[in-house]
Amino acid sequence: MTIQPNPPQPRDDPGVASAENGVVILDGPNGMAVTMTVNAAVKTGQSLIAAARLAEEQASRRDS
Repeated sequence: MTIQPNPPQPRDDPGVASAENGVVILDGPNGMAVTMTVNAAVKTGQSLIAAARLAEEQASRRDS
């Protein structure tokens, strides 16, 4: 018998971004850290904002 692990749950604590030596470092929960170029950080930020707006719309439709 295969035991299915619990799916990951969404986090409520935000990541924190900082800039060092011309790169962007995103520190997240549980010690997660990502180092990105400026271009990658800008595109990631734009993608996160777009996804958050869509998720917000989906949640408001689900809750109504």
